[in-house]
Formats: sequence, structure tokens, C-alpha cells
Amino acid sequence: MKAATRPSELDLDAEEIVTAAVEIFEESGLDAVSMRSVSARLGVSPVPLYSRIGNKEALLDAIADRLLADLAPPANEDEPWDAYAARWARELRIRSRRVRDSRLLLWPGRDAYVEASRPLVDTMRRDGFAADAAVQACRLLMWATVGFGAIESGVEPPRRGPRRTRPGGDPGGVSPNEAEALFDLHIRYLIEGIGRDAVSAPRRRSRR
Repeated sequence: MKAATRPSELDLDAEEIVTAAVEIFEESGLDAVSMRSVSARLGVSPVPLYSRIGNKEALLDAIADRLLADLAPPANEDEPWDAYAARWARELRIRSRRVRDSRLLLWPGRDAYVEASRPLVDTMRRDGFAADAAVQACRLLMWATVGFGAIESGVEPPRRGPRRTRPGGDPGGVSPNEAEALFDLHIRYLIEGIGRDAVSAPRRRSRR
């Protein structure tokens, strides 16, 4: 009985290619991902990768979309927009940590970010925000969350020294606990500002 062999290049599909690329990324980092390294893992030549995925940039986009899938937590029907926005931002930050590399995170047009925005925009619209105001607010929160995560990934913990009373007040660095507190403060300030703008603007209240 012959040993099983990998499917021929004709049987190779895009999902299999992306899976191999994600495995390499998680094992060795983004710089280890290339069309050649992925094709070597799959036991094929690089040629079918180009025909099914495109170039390396398209492959990196596909990795990001895979890792950033299902970013947004589901909204609760009676949850006020500001409570959901705070929970949405915290979950987005936690779930995006799997990506770990700012080169994959910092691309605001990713489809995964658009999909993650929909439940927050819908919740804000439900609570009376105009469509453009909801989209603007969601974009502010998205960029704040993704940008914070990208910067946070390169932050060094502080050296030993006098303790500061304010999280993030030590010029020598930021501890993980301080980063958590800073993020919550960052998002709270932003949500409060969005809420003040909403109160001062004409609002349309409608509950589905």
C-alpha cells in the first residue's frame, strides 16, 4: 500500500496556502513568511501560490484577515451604545493581540475592521446617532484601539525606581497592568467626548 502523498498542485486551494502561512507566522514571525517558505511547507513550487493568492503583499493581507476574523463581540439588544463601545474596544484589543505584528495591524482598510465596525455602528444608530456620526465615532474608536495595540506591543516595562501614582507616569516604561489602565482611560475619554458631541447635536431616537 502506497504512503499518502500531498495533493497535487492542481488540488491546492487558497485556504490551504493561508493556513500554512499563518503557521509559519505563529512559529517564526512575519519576516519568515515568503512565497518560497510557504511553498516549501506545502511541498510544491511557488508557482501555484502566485496563481491562487497573488503576490507576497496579498498573502500578508490574507494572513491578517484570517487572524483578525470575528473581532467584534456580539451586541446585546438593550445595552447602551457607550457600554457596548467600551466592551467592543476591550474585546477588539484582546482579539487583535493574536496578530502581534504592527505591520499586519496598521492597515485601516482591512475587511476585518469593516466587519467589526458593523455591530457598533448599528448600536449607535439604534440609540439615535446619525449615520455619519456613528461611522465617524466607530472609526475613532477603531483607530484608537488598533493604534494603542500596535504601540503597546513595543513598550518596555519600567526599570526599578520610585513608584508613580498615575498609570503610565513613569518615563522609564509601562508595566502590563499600567497598560491595561491606560487603555481603559484612553477609551473612556474618547467615549465621553463622543457622547458630549452627540448630546449637542440634533438626535433621532428610534428603537427597533
